[in-house]
Amino acid sequence: MNVLKRIGDYTIRLWGDWCRVSGVVSGVHILALNPGNWSRPVREQLFRQILFTGIEALGLVLLIALAAGVAVVAQAQLWLSRFGQSDMLSPLLVVVIIREMGPLLVNLVVIGRSGSAIAAEMASMRVRREIEVLDAQGVDPMAYLLMPRVLGVAVSVFGLAVIFAVVSLGSGYLSGLLLAATQVDPVLFINRVLGTLSPTDLVHFMVKTLIPGLLTGTICSLAGLRAGDSATEIPRAATRGVVRSIGAVVVVSALISLLTYG
Repeated sequence: MNVLKRIGDYTIRLWGDWCRVSGVVSGVHILALNPGNWSRPVREQLFRQILFTGIEALGLVLLIALAAGVAVVAQAQLWLSRFGQSDMLSPLLVVVIIREMGPLLVNLVVIGRSGSAIAAEMASMRVRREIEVLDAQGVDPMAYLLMPRVLGVAVSVFGLAVIFAVVSLGSGYLSGLLLAATQVDPVLFINRVLGTLSPTDLVHFMVKTLIPGLLTGTICSLAGLRAGDSATEIPRAATRGVVRSIGAVVVVSALISLLTYG
């Protein structure tokens, strides 16, 4: 009975967390549709979030993208050469990088780099009671704090995933030439990649980057805002935000893949 009680309590708590996250995501979209909420300070918060989450993480994402393209081709080279399927390199890269690896790796990079920072920042503001000060001054914390961070993370994840896919395809093609996994010219390779991509793949790519990005920004922000009054709550909030965001991104990514290609 104790085991069943724990399972029930965990399920109820998990459902409550998902309802809370869904409500915040919906509220952010409603606020974003109102032009009156986009004051200059809010726009500055959005641009600052995109700068930190997207532009400043570009170097790391480029490095991982180069390594990912090489790794995929290196693992596939033996199979492609054994069966004489050199023309399968471009479809293989599309399936592995664009459908699965690219969105997931970019989301994990953003969670580890920016998600923890967002949770720690929100927890720090909570400890110093800055949120109460904003509320007392008539500033809506939802519009000023959550909206630019949630949307900024989502936009950054999408942009980084696009760059990741392009760079990985390029490094994969060059690796294929060096490892003799393919002998096609660049124009033919690009045409094969574009021919392999379908409208479903493009929608899948957008959904698999934007939705997890929204969840990451929301979960990490809530983890910080729900921190206690002690300074020791700051690192705990960052850890909770990262762990919960990783779990949410993995589960949602798997569900999106099953619904799209299952």
